[in-house]
Amino acid sequence: MPGLPPMVAPPAGIVDAPLTASDAVNAVGTVLEQALDERLRFSHAVDPVFARELADRLIALVGRGGKRLRTAFTHCGWRAAGGSGDASAVLRTGAALELLQACALVHDDVMDGSVQRRGAPALHVELARAHWASGMHGSAEAFGTSAAVLAGDLALAWADDLLTETALGTPHGSLLHGEWRAMRTEMVAGQYLDLRAQATRSSGVDEALTIATLKSALYTVARPLALGASLAGADAQVVAALRAAGRCAGLAFQLRDDLLGAFGDPALTGKPADDDLRSGKLTYLLAVALQLSDAADDHQAAATLAPDAVPRSEHAVQRVRAALKRTGARDLVEARIGELTDMSLGHFGRTGAPPAVQDEFSTLVQHATGVRPRRAEEVA
Repeated sequence: MPGLPPMVAPPAGIVDAPLTASDAVNAVGTVLEQALDERLRFSHAVDPVFARELADRLIALVGRGGKRLRTAFTHCGWRAAGGSGDASAVLRTGAALELLQACALVHDDVMDGSVQRRGAPALHVELARAHWASGMHGSAEAFGTSAAVLAGDLALAWADDLLTETALGTPHGSLLHGEWRAMRTEMVAGQYLDLRAQATRSSGVDEALTIATLKSALYTVARPLALGASLAGADAQVVAALRAAGRCAGLAFQLRDDLLGAFGDPALTGKPADDDLRSGKLTYLLAVALQLSDAADDHQAAATLAPDAVPRSEHAVQRVRAALKRTGARDLVEARIGELTDMSLGHFGRTGAPPAVQDEFSTLVQHATGVRPRRAEEVA
């Protein structure tokens, strides 16, 4: 069996300065494609069945894209900390984040029982269908779930490979790896607390915020910003400002996702709009709605939104949506998203980043949250 190949470096011509965040998002696709080609070749050398039935399906999921916001925020953090010149380490870090995201999506879909991802069947569903179509023995559903867990593990292994190789090849590799190590644990902690909240039928606002922060805010924005900054050898003050900016923007991003999970258009989101409602997932939106219904003595809304009143029928889902609106929770969450986006821009300004980089961050936050952040002079 051949030795494990190193992840390849980006081709010449895509790492010259100065890349914009948009350029980085486009360029990381090439880096990711080359890295995955290497992984797939090695997978075929290990076993062609494994490569064809598992590795290739995982690569197809990664190839279906997504917003690649984590890559954009990594680049933005790098530039805010004074990064310039060769951006290959930024792009490789972005590619590692995309693979980590693939792990998170595959496992999240298994835990939530989601049937669709990025406009196609979720990986565990696809693998179950392949089991059934091939006439294998045993439960197709159990096979699909087990194989999807392995696919997620494979994505995590590939992500760690790429990040470690990048860290070893940069002068600030220990800083980079420290941020990565913390991010992985935070992500798993948030996922576990999310799973536990569903099992215990929790409804607390503080608990919902903790889950949103660990599972999304840190992982989606704060840590990617810090990863990029670490590649530029940023000092503690800059990293602290970036983390604060990322927490606010990342939490706003998750609150937007909560709203899309209840009211979104599946044609735009690539997944059903009622998954969160039907699964009984604890979200800030739901927790606030319950709090507001109790405060207003709205017993009908409280009963509809109760943690143990998981909607099964479409009619029940529509009642939940109506209650989320009637209590004022939808409007309150929308307002909170606006506040958080403004706060994130203020924190980012403390990095001393050039105006062009601050504008780029503002654009990214707007893209992530659907709200245009206001500058300090606009708020005053």
